[in-house]
Amino acid sequence: MALSEIKQISIKGYLQNMGVLPKKEFAYYGMYFSPFRDDHNTSFKVDYRQNLWYDFGTREGGSIIDLVMKLENCAFHEAAAKLEKDIEGVGLNSFSFHRDSIPATPKNRNPAMTIRNICTISHPKLAAWISTRKIDLSLANLYCREVHYQVKDNVYFSIGFGNDKGGYELSSPSNFKGCIPPKDITTVKNGHDNCLVFEGFWDFLSYLTLQKIEKTQYDVTVLNSVANVQKSLAFLAGHRNIFAYLDNDESGRKAIQVIKSSCFSVDDRSVRYAAYKDINDYLCGKNQVRQMKKGRGFRL
Repeated sequence: MALSEIKQISIKGYLQNMGVLPKKEFAYYGMYFSPFRDDHNTSFKVDYRQNLWYDFGTREGGSIIDLVMKLENCAFHEAAAKLEKDIEGVGLNSFSFHRDSIPATPKNRNPAMTIRNICTISHPKLAAWISTRKIDLSLANLYCREVHYQVKDNVYFSIGFGNDKGGYELSSPSNFKGCIPPKDITTVKNGHDNCLVFEGFWDFLSYLTLQKIEKTQYDVTVLNSVANVQKSLAFLAGHRNIFAYLDNDESGRKAIQVIKSSCFSVDDRSVRYAAYKDINDYLCGKNQVRQMKKGRGFRL
């Protein structure tokens, strides 16, 4: 069986035959409890149209083969062989492994973007670009993925950062910024009274780099655009203290005022990098921060 055929095996059907069913189901996707870990938030999404999965808790996702690799803790070729063997053993007609039918697209209308693959960041151009941003590749891979997508007849790849509704914020070396919808904020919930706010994921990664940490104990909101600031207010309002690391421009200042109008204690931390547009520019312009002694990172 060809690899392309194996990747057409329905993730929904595969999980169903394991006894794993969606807890919330919508027209084109389902939300599950993650099959990999103890999950109480139905944070595992299966996109029926693209036949892709994404775990919001671990920020991992991919095809049916990636799913089996993680479930079985095996290599790529072993996962593909297992899937092929399973199909041969039961037959395609008697097993619900074929993909769900997808409603026909009206004539002369094509989806703006189609996800082709989601994987660990490994393309040399993307890795080099991350390095120019003064971010370690290992850190970027904790929160981002390499996303290959198609627009009409053209195929592209970018760094993708998942949001709370299953969309992806896209960023590439050509200075392209886009989104695979739906567009939304991204939240990291650690159960803390303090919440950090960033405009984009590069700022979030820059903060972690300056702090010399991979994860923060605080809750986090990444707006993914200051246009999303209203969407963040309900989450932010549940915190005692807000520390905002937004851009030093008019949009950033307006977003701060919106947050201050809804939250009691808001600390505008952009003054700490006032000579720079944003916190990533500060990181790139201050190379000496990488020589600071351990434990003396950029203070919260």
